[in-house]
Amino acid sequence: MGKIVVSGGKKLEGEVTISGAKNAILPVLAACLLSKRPLALERVPNLDDVFTMVRVLESLGVRVNWKAQVLEIDPSGVYTDEVPPSLMQKMRASSLVMGAMLGRFGKVRISSPGGCVIGSRPIDLHLKGFRAMGTAIRERHGFIEAEAKKLHGAEVHLDFPSVGATENIMMAAVMAQGTTIIRNAAREPEIIDLQNFLNKLGAKVKGAGLNIIRIDGMQAIGRDVAYQVIPDRIETGTFMVAAAITGGSLLIKNTIPEHVEAVVAKLREAGVKIEVESDRIFVRGTPMWKAVDIQTLPFPGFPTDMQPQMMSFLSLAQGTSVITENIFENRFRHVGELRKMGANIRTEGRTSIIRGVSQLSGSVVEASDLRAGAALVLAGLAAEGTTVIEGVYHIDRGYEDLVGKLRSLGADIGRV
Repeated sequence: MGKIVVSGGKKLEGEVTISGAKNAILPVLAACLLSKRPLALERVPNLDDVFTMVRVLESLGVRVNWKAQVLEIDPSGVYTDEVPPSLMQKMRASSLVMGAMLGRFGKVRISSPGGCVIGSRPIDLHLKGFRAMGTAIRERHGFIEAEAKKLHGAEVHLDFPSVGATENIMMAAVMAQGTTIIRNAAREPEIIDLQNFLNKLGAKVKGAGLNIIRIDGMQAIGRDVAYQVIPDRIETGTFMVAAAITGGSLLIKNTIPEHVEAVVAKLREAGVKIEVESDRIFVRGTPMWKAVDIQTLPFPGFPTDMQPQMMSFLSLAQGTSVITENIFENRFRHVGELRKMGANIRTEGRTSIIRGVSQLSGSVVEASDLRAGAALVLAGLAAEGTTVIEGVYHIDRGYEDLVGKLRSLGADIGRV
């Protein structure tokens, strides 16, 4: 997998175009299983997680043809209801095929999903929704077997606005008999994107973006569809922080500013200059910035996926910042690596206290998960000397050509 080597101290300057959203394309790919007609997905990012989901679909019998950033998908030939355990262990989002498989075929068998080790992420809420819709579920020997003679509409109240559970229940409900209502649904932009895709297929879904989603079940769905996923808001936020932490100036194109309002607000509070237009954001860094406090929350709150990147930024702020992680209990694994670089961070449970230092120093560090890896790259961009980041396969799961994009903006960065 190699390593990423960064020599810090270069201001980033120029323009960067944001790729399609990882967290939008994965549920859309799963939703393709609901159709028997060919589909084309556009602006598909070249990510390891996307490759894994494609392999999951192929293992079920879906024919996939990748042309540049377009995926041509023919789901008519699905012949099995079991996903190979080796693929399930690679990525948590593999569990998203459950809803679509139940909706179309009435049964599915998976092993417990894998993914980044950032905290407990059980799929209890997914299964709760399936059970409410008439699904019998057995969990044994590390496998989950789900079967429904006929899915029916139901009212499902989520104990927590889980993104994955909301998406999975939406997909199962599309072909259920009657109406399904999801209460306390997740409100993330990726939920809206999934609704838009399902409706293009002929489904009747409304309410995404609010906390109540209504799905009127259909006997069958499927149209010849070409669909383009939304831009990646976490990649947008990462490049915003990259400009700020290096004191540079970046024009970020092909983005949706409304999706990153919480990140924009915190960077502005720290003293970063940000100008917003319809589909672009201009970020101008400053030599010094102020400490700010952050609490991660479900959308539209501050995203947990931007917490590690902001911690790198706040490690160099003037004053003391406090970050409270309310989503995942084990998402401070990057703290020890930032300390190797000279950051002054103390962690107490779900809270980190960051006392800003004047300089970070290059070191050999290891990415423990996707966003932690991005945080270490950002710290390396601002550090004195050379930083070597190991475990970069995590970064490849969620950022399309991060090294190439940063190099085009003036960073001294490469892979070895």
